[in-house]
Amino acid sequence: MAESICRALRDGALQGEHAPALTIKDSIVSPFGFHVFTHLLTQLSSNILAAKSQSRGLVLVAFSRSPSFYLDLLNRKGIHVASSQKWIEILDCYTDPLGWKDALLASGYGGSLSNEASTGASLCRNVKDMDKLYSSIIELGKGIVGQGKVRFCVAIDSVNEILRHASISSVAGLLSNLRSNDRVSSIFWLSHSDLHEDRVTAVLEYMSSMVASIEPLNQSAYGHRCNWERLPLLKHNFWKGKFHVRFKRRNGRVRVMSEEFYVEQLAINFRSISSEDEIVNRSLLPKVQFNLQLSEKEQFDRAKVVLPFEHQGTGKPIQIYDGRRSLTDGKSEAEPVSTGILQTNENSSKGEIIYLRDSDDERPDSDEDPDDDLDI
Repeated sequence: MAESICRALRDGALQGEHAPALTIKDSIVSPFGFHVFTHLLTQLSSNILAAKSQSRGLVLVAFSRSPSFYLDLLNRKGIHVASSQKWIEILDCYTDPLGWKDALLASGYGGSLSNEASTGASLCRNVKDMDKLYSSIIELGKGIVGQGKVRFCVAIDSVNEILRHASISSVAGLLSNLRSNDRVSSIFWLSHSDLHEDRVTAVLEYMSSMVASIEPLNQSAYGHRCNWERLPLLKHNFWKGKFHVRFKRRNGRVRVMSEEFYVEQLAINFRSISSEDEIVNRSLLPKVQFNLQLSEKEQFDRAKVVLPFEHQGTGKPIQIYDGRRSLTDGKSEAEPVSTGILQTNENSSKGEIIYLRDSDDERPDSDEDPDDDLDI
């Protein structure tokens, strides 16, 4: 599923359609959203450098980490940023998001901002202005790919930081404008779902064509008082979890896929859910006082139960009452009715209707029990 997301971001937008948008959401019980974000960032960067992506550049909007952090991350992954061809621009919304440090420098009370200026990142000093933020992203992207129809992709490392300074309607307008811009190939962002109301998460998911949810292996390990019995379960959830992806199409079709992930040496890896892991997950479930499955003995005992509407085969011929005569009559009269075989004239080639008249002293509606053939 992670590969499917990478392909969707790599292939970009079709002609006349909005750019693919991905929401990565996590929570405190499984805080590995940033690992997924950096994984997609490095994969997309590799595709851009190899000219396998529709986009020819990347604009990274840094809110939760400094630009130097991302440069070191890409260099550790073997992606050289300081290449002859400019392919990435970082909009620094981390160093001075509200312009306070710049105001202190202007008044002579501050020393220096930081060493982030040496990274070549563009500094944003007012993240409250969504229009200016949108213009800065588009200008940086056009500076990479130039004029024409060449596209670039946009990555936002934290929507939560934007929502600290702007309303959800303003943020939704920013994301919508980026998706509808004909120079944007794809866009993805990270959101911590438990930091805001459910309606905020619902708005972000509605604007996305893909939603990646990160959940623990077992939800029952959380939401309870901490005790020694749940510590192995918490440890099991700490380094691995479930990765659910929901793809939405223009025709309304929704496709949901799932796989597992595990974090090893600060790197996230994905794999399909195996049967062994399903057995482990079931063994980690809390014990309850009931069971929805039957054992072999219980299944055997259930098969021996005699149902009241079943003939038990006592050796006697099965006679079915037809509502016209009593079963206590002679066998000579009951057999044609019980067997249901019509007595027809062998010499006649035409069909016959045999009618057995009721006795003269019997009322039209018999008082006989119609259920006397049942073993009750």
